[in-house]
Order: sequence, then C-alpha cells, then structure tokens
Amino acid sequence: MLEASKINSLKKWCSVLILICTLACTLTTSAQFKPHYVNMTEVGGLFGRVVYDIPWSVPIQQQVQNRLSLTLQTFNGVQLKPRMAVGLTTGLDWYQSALLMPVAAGIRYDLAKSKNNVTLLGMLDAGYGFQWLHADATGYKTDGGMMISPGLGLKFGLKSGSALVLSLSYKRQHAKSTEPLGWGEIEKWENRVYNRMAVRFGFVF
Repeated sequence: MLEASKINSLKKWCSVLILICTLACTLTTSAQFKPHYVNMTEVGGLFGRVVYDIPWSVPIQQQVQNRLSLTLQTFNGVQLKPRMAVGLTTGLDWYQSALLMPVAAGIRYDLAKSKNNVTLLGMLDAGYGFQWLHADATGYKTDGGMMISPGLGLKFGLKSGSALVLSLSYKRQHAKSTEPLGWGEIEKWENRVYNRMAVRFGFVF
C-alpha cells in the first residue's frame, strides 16, 4: 500500500504532466495555424411584414403587407483561429423606400463540423446602415441608423478549399425619413425599424 503522502505526490505529478501535455498540444496547434484572409460574399432576400396607416381614414385604420427586398453582403476579415474569423461586413439593402449600405463589425464562428465537411456557422454583425447611395425625392430626406444581425449558416466545403454557404439571419435596421410639410405643420418625420429575416446564398474563400 502506498502512503498518503506518496499518493498525493503522484497526483500532483500527474496533474503537472497533463497540464504540460495540454500546453504542448495548444502550442503545436497554434504553431501550425497561421491567420489568413477570408471572404464571405452572399446574395439573397429580406423577408418581413409592415404595418402602416391608411391615409385620410377616419378613424385611423392600418394596413399590413408582406415585403421582400434584395440584399447583397460581403464579409472581409481575418481567420484568427481555426474556428473563428473577425472582420468588416458591408453590403446593400434595397428596401421599398430606402437604399441602405450597412457597415458593421462582424464575427464568424464554426459551431460544429460533420464528417462530410459540412460546418454549422454562427454569425453576428453590428454596425450602422448609411444612406450614401440613396436618392431622395423632392422634399424628402432619408437617414440611416443602427443595425444588428445575428444568424446561422451551413458551409459546404469544396475540394478547392473554398465553400458554399447558405445562411438564415435576423436583421434589425433603424432609419429615419423627413417628409414635406403639410398645411400648418412645423415638422414631419417618421422613425422606421426594419425587422427582417434574411435568406442568403454565397461563397467562402
């Protein structure tokens, strides 16, 4: 029978050995992996519903309609770790009454990977939607606003090292529209919040 002191000493040495092996594996992985440029470019649609007041209705009545808008998006960043990339996300969103260009900080993280080289991808973008490319009608002025977009996607790896991606995300985009004044009006504006589900398809390389 081993004495208690020897058993404790053996446990300590085993713990140190496990720690050394863990650090060695981590350093080996870090040494083998080199950060590199990554791009994810997608095209798709923004799906949502809007509620608006019917003009001149007394009492005020509201109408509900479905909306579908075109969206383009590109993520350019650095693959910092084997499973994580960070970078800048830009794009174009064609809403019915506004053309906005989101500029956001983005992160892409591989949540899980199958044996068939299919990866479950987590995504998050947060930034501001600018109206730089939007053209207003006479008397109108459109301003952009904050945006956030979390989502999930599937990456289908190709032999070339690139991948196809299919993603589903939620997008919340704020905007403001200043409108022409009517009789006796001092100011007239509308705060808009676009809540959309985005379905996109694209490439990763």
